Amino acid sequence: MRAITYSRYGGSDVLEITEQPTPKVGPDSVLVRVRAASVNPVDWKIRAGYLDQVMDVTFPVVPGWDVAGVVERVGLDTPELKVGDEVFGYVRKDWVQGGTFAELVSAPVRTLARKPASLTFEEAAAVPLAGLTAYQSIERTGVRAGQTVLVHAAAGGVGQFAVQIAVARGARVIGTASEGNHAYLRDLGAEPVTYGDGLVERVRALAPEGVDVVLDYGTPDLVATTRALLATGGTVASITDAAARDELGGHYVWVRPSTADLTALAELADAGRLRVDVAQVFDLADAAAAHDASATGHVRGKVVVRV
Repeated sequence: MRAITYSRYGGSDVLEITEQPTPKVGPDSVLVRVRAASVNPVDWKIRAGYLDQVMDVTFPVVPGWDVAGVVERVGLDTPELKVGDEVFGYVRKDWVQGGTFAELVSAPVRTLARKPASLTFEEAAAVPLAGLTAYQSIERTGVRAGQTVLVHAAAGGVGQFAVQIAVARGARVIGTASEGNHAYLRDLGAEPVTYGDGLVERVRALAPEGVDVVLDYGTPDLVATTRALLATGGTVASITDAAARDELGGHYVWVRPSTADLTALAELADAGRLRVDVAQVFDLADAAAAHDASATGHVRGKVVVRV
């Protein structure tokens, strides 16, 4: 099978298209014919060696954790799925090696769910990691109807999903973003505010009593702004700053694969409550360009690789 691989840490130039053996299918796994995969910042951070102290890496690596495709073969004990099922998932395993930037990927059933019928394969592949990160941080903080939620980096890959999920739950959402993204956030149902100096005053003007939940997907001053804005009894979750847990008594979230949570995201999408923005689509052979596009940090929506 064709796959993108790298055999050493480095820049996008270490990525190459190669022929690899068809992955083995474990008892609780299925073989997925990949139709699309998406790039997340963690993909190029692992490729560059930034997570070497956190995750075991076995070279050559096929990168990628997000996938959408069709089940081609089932394992010995996988009653959840059958050949021909359209699925999507966050195929993170216990080590880094056999990823989704390939024609075929072996995926544990715990990492997959049925693809939302309303989404294309490219759109579905854009959801799993970012969507699960948003969903699980919202679950962890217990966001519910009537609350006011402040989302930092609300127009980013995770933030845009968090805005929509919180709005779908009936919460009022205030989102930080650059002015160029304010109209976009309004379309998603949020009240935008510009980040930077004066943020606390701008949020207080909208929510004089403070906010009930802070969801942090990227801000340099989480502790100070949270202490200034969080209402009594409120809570905070962050995916970038452990101080949310260690200093603020909230939650530090590292996303996990979950069939149940993927299914919840699929239901939101099929109900028209979850918009998926695909910024660019690359062919498999152009995976290096896809990594570079993601690494700029200026892409609104997901970068997808079509297989």
